[in-house]
Amino acid sequence: MKRVLQLSLIATVSIFAAAYKLPEQSINGTALGAANVASCDGADCAFYNSANSVFLDPNSQYVEVGGTFVHLPAIEYNGKQNLGKAIVPANAKSKEENIPIPYLHYVSKAYGNYRYGLSVTVPGGLVKRWESPIQKLYAQKFELDTVNINPFVAYKVNKNFAVSAGLNIVYSKGIVKSDGSGVGLPLKRDMDGDSIDYGYNLAATLHLDNGINLAATYRSKVKLSEEGDATLTYATFNQTLESSVNIYLPAALSLAISKDIDKTTIEFVYERTFWSSYKTLDFNYNTPLPASLQPLFDAPIPKNWKDTNTFRVGLKYRYSDKLTLMAGYSYDQSPIKEQYLNYELPDSDAHVFSAGFHYQQNKNLGWGVAVLYDYKKNRTVNNGKINGKFTKGGALLVTAGVTYKF
Repeated sequence: MKRVLQLSLIATVSIFAAAYKLPEQSINGTALGAANVASCDGADCAFYNSANSVFLDPNSQYVEVGGTFVHLPAIEYNGKQNLGKAIVPANAKSKEENIPIPYLHYVSKAYGNYRYGLSVTVPGGLVKRWESPIQKLYAQKFELDTVNINPFVAYKVNKNFAVSAGLNIVYSKGIVKSDGSGVGLPLKRDMDGDSIDYGYNLAATLHLDNGINLAATYRSKVKLSEEGDATLTYATFNQTLESSVNIYLPAALSLAISKDIDKTTIEFVYERTFWSSYKTLDFNYNTPLPASLQPLFDAPIPKNWKDTNTFRVGLKYRYSDKLTLMAGYSYDQSPIKEQYLNYELPDSDAHVFSAGFHYQQNKNLGWGVAVLYDYKKNRTVNNGKINGKFTKGGALLVTAGVTYKF
């Protein structure tokens, strides 16, 4: 299998919130807008807060299987592009994308004070395609698929407090294409391949007797050590070279508090994502490039992203013994500074709205549906290269899943 560097693809994404993360990984996760950390109470604790799993029924195992359909509408750009020798109109819009994303969560029964489990999720990625001549020069196609396998072990310290630790095994596969022929530049880049890398996650949770739950979770950054082939073309130069690059998916810290009030649970989550670890993108080749091509293919690309905050609130209402209704809202900051924004990820701050339900069909089987709308703010950019406005964009997510307790 050809193993590959992902250009700025993996470096710019971690799929569908600010900078395209995807924290919505279950029925409740989508319905609550990922405000499901302190109050998670099913198999999806394996992803959101594995320490909470020790407070589930100790004699039962929990499973949730489902999927999320993600619709990415076209992003529209109205403005100009500085090509160095000329400033030209660059009005265009990207392609729409429709992406199915599966997930799986499992929590074992208790073994003394211990419990273990597993989540298999798609924590991040991107699909962005432009067919207009200016945009193809920078981002004809950027696609990233990721899978995170996350086994964990949780320990019940006492009746109110628990901790857990897990391993993140991240598989990533990407495609990067750019083509300057539409603007008279005989320049092309074609890359595709995969990588397997590792990180860890930690969680702690405190259940107070007054119905308040406190939780903290941390996911480490993951070093993506990409090695593979890059086919580079400029005029008469056309070579496939062995290449490598190190990229870091950012660490993230979540602090959450939930409160049970009769049939209602409300939760607040503060999430800090440490995107500032992404400072530059620097490729290495096994063969030195000609000096004339180094500015095109081998010059370090500054990124200098900033750490971001996300604020989430979720509301869960147990309408009956069988039916639970949910809704959520989040405000999500973008890490991309204006001077570094480009077409592969024209990101902006977002308001996120969500709702859904879970229906307990019988003692063991349940199911549910949730919808989430990610509204991206319009973003005006003037960074010396791009001078215009990005509009539309965002994302629409629909999640459906089945839960089973046995």
